[in-house]
Formats: sequence, structure tokens, C-alpha cells
Amino acid sequence: MGQYGWTHVGGRRPPFARPPGPGQESVWDYPRPPRLEPVERELRVVVGRTVVASTRNGWRICETASPPTYYIPPQDVRVDCLRASQRRSFCEWKGPAHYFDVLVNGRRVRDAAWCYPEPPPELVAIREALAFYPALTDACFVGDKRVQAQPGDYYGGWITDELVGPFKGEPGTEGW
Repeated sequence: MGQYGWTHVGGRRPPFARPPGPGQESVWDYPRPPRLEPVERELRVVVGRTVVASTRNGWRICETASPPTYYIPPQDVRVDCLRASQRRSFCEWKGPAHYFDVLVNGRRVRDAAWCYPEPPPELVAIREALAFYPALTDACFVGDKRVQAQPGDYYGGWITDELVGPFKGEPGTEGW
């Protein structure tokens, strides 16, 4: 259990979850296993003054307690700004992840992006799509709204005003 004295049991919003207001979503209403959704609003990632990714054909993965992670199709990413890194990780839902450094005007941002080259069939839409850590880039946007980074070094969720938490990654959430 985390500092909130509660362990998530699927399908039930915990008592400490903030209730969503009009036009908001609670991350505690997201499912486990996660759900994949298309995103029609523009997604944009900026490093320095360079837009390294921009799409209106993105996807988001919504998982209990976390802000969505957004995925941008490779054809909408400046792949000339990416270099494969040695980092690898594994997600129980999405499989093995490969990471990329972002290089812009001589600046290298290590492990700022990742993809799943072989996701399971239910997530094939994000195959080789790139996700970016907002904490490592200079700005990420959903539509015209700049996002905040999900707390914690591990997570890549994008927090917008449309979300309420608390969010996984905040102090005391290790047990979620």
C-alpha cells in the first residue's frame, strides 16, 4: 500500500481519487490492462526550437492511475533527429521497448523517446510509433495545451488540465 493506505482493485475508484469535473477524466477510471485509443488532436514534441514530432494520427494508452502515454507514428517524427540507444525495458502489456536519443543542433537528450517494435496483436497500432518523455523534452502539447510530465523518473505520461489524479509516480505511490 502507498501513502494513501489503499491498493487498487480493478473497476473501483479509490476514496482518495479526486472526482473529475466537467470535461475531465479520472486516471482512476482507466482500465488495467490498459486501453488503446486514437487521438485526433495534434500531438507535438519540441526540443530546442525544433518540432521533432507532430501528428493528428496519434494514439494514447490509458492505464489505471497513470496519465496517458501518447504515441506518434514514425512517419510524423523527425527520425533524422533520433539515434538508437542501448537502453531496453520490458512492459508486461506492450512487450520489449527500444529507446532513442534525440539530437537537435548538437544537443543530445538521452533516452528521450521509445517504441515497441513487437507489441501484442491488440496494440499493433502502436508498432514502432514513438513515445516521448515530456520531462526530457522542452515541450509536449496535446492540441494547444502544453503538458506536464508525470512525476517520477520511470513514467512517460502526459498530464493535461483534463486529468485528475493522484497520479502514479508521486511520492507514496510505489505500491499501486
